[in-house]
Amino acid sequence: MRLTRKRLCSFLIALYCLFSLYAAYHVFFGRRRRVSAASLRSLRKGATPVRERRGREQSTLGSEEWNPWEGDEKNEQQHRFKTTFQILNKSTKGKTDFQVQIWGKAAIGLYLWEHIFEGLLEPTDVTAQWREGNSIVGRTHYSFITGPAVVPGYFSIDVNNVVLILNGREKRKVFYATQWLLYAQNLFQTQKLQHLAVVLLGNEHCNNEWINQFLKRNGGFVELLFIIYDSPWINDRDVFQWPLGVATYRNFPVVEASWSMLHNERPYLCNFLGTVYENSSRQALMNILKQDGIDKLCWVSVREQWQPQETNESLKNYQEALLQSDLTLCPVGVNTECYRIYEACSYGSIPVVEDVMTAGSCGNTSVYHNAPLHLLKSMDAPFIFIKNWKELPAVLEKEKTLILQEKIQRRKMLLHWYQRFKTELKIRFTNVLESSFLMNNKG
Repeated sequence: MRLTRKRLCSFLIALYCLFSLYAAYHVFFGRRRRVSAASLRSLRKGATPVRERRGREQSTLGSEEWNPWEGDEKNEQQHRFKTTFQILNKSTKGKTDFQVQIWGKAAIGLYLWEHIFEGLLEPTDVTAQWREGNSIVGRTHYSFITGPAVVPGYFSIDVNNVVLILNGREKRKVFYATQWLLYAQNLFQTQKLQHLAVVLLGNEHCNNEWINQFLKRNGGFVELLFIIYDSPWINDRDVFQWPLGVATYRNFPVVEASWSMLHNERPYLCNFLGTVYENSSRQALMNILKQDGIDKLCWVSVREQWQPQETNESLKNYQEALLQSDLTLCPVGVNTECYRIYEACSYGSIPVVEDVMTAGSCGNTSVYHNAPLHLLKSMDAPFIFIKNWKELPAVLEKEKTLILQEKIQRRKMLLHWYQRFKTELKIRFTNVLESSFLMNNKG
């Protein structure tokens, strides 16, 4: 009996070993042979190897959705994004999440969130009372809230780090912005907030003394100030320059590049749609355009009084003018920096910028000497800068000599630069917040 059991056990073990060897043979050798045979059959039939087929499927998908950056520029784009992600990953590696909430109480907040951060908002209705969104940059998790319902004391505070976006351009706006800062001060006093940065649409003459008392360096609680226009306060330590961006208060949209935007012939050499003030350089520009019929080569539409809002028709006409013009004329207003510069970039129309300082305190910085528009110049903006509109006829004559292919390459360069500009701002902004807020946490 014992002998029979032993034989049975030995037989089962031997059978198990044989089955294991058979299975191992098929796993390691049979599959390879099948793949090789399949590949051989495919090649005989003229089929494409799997990797190549996948690449073509991706290419087909890309052509359906359309990627404007053409094959000869893909390597450059991939390198740019690879570098960006390497920078982000450096700050992310081995560290915990960092929570920041952004309170958007000025229209420039939409440029920051939707254009620079490429964030989404819910609901999508721009007239909604409350809109919010989330985004992650590096190790920082951002939440964004905006709308008329975002009122001091009427929403919950569940973060320690806040960026407050304010409008301080005129007296009435300064009063409103001050109320928000006083509310934030109370939150600090009750230990509901630890860190605050402000993004400020400053006064066009750079007269922003009202906010001085709130800055930490003056005994206040605002650790960082990101300010629009060439303020003399900018030092890249606690005060940084921020771009004006597009006129989101006029519903200027996020523009996606299209094939036609890059490749189509544009019927107009230049455009200017805007307000012409008496005895201004804009009036001098109009006189230049009327000489020798230059205005017939450009899309020109002017008005004598500034209008804060656009109608649907006027916004559509303006966007069409940007899209149909090779150049966009950007004369100075109260300040050199204007929305038109960034709006032209969105449509691949080269800004022709009047590079002169306007009246006021802007540009008198001890750190930078290439004002006005230091931020744009420091990031190598591919614009045409002129000191006097008398230079315009020569610019337009040169423009006439360019062939379409040269204009296409220039548009690509401008759109590439503008995307890189926004990406770098997002990274800089995040790095500054992390460095300042986290360092002060340790202190």
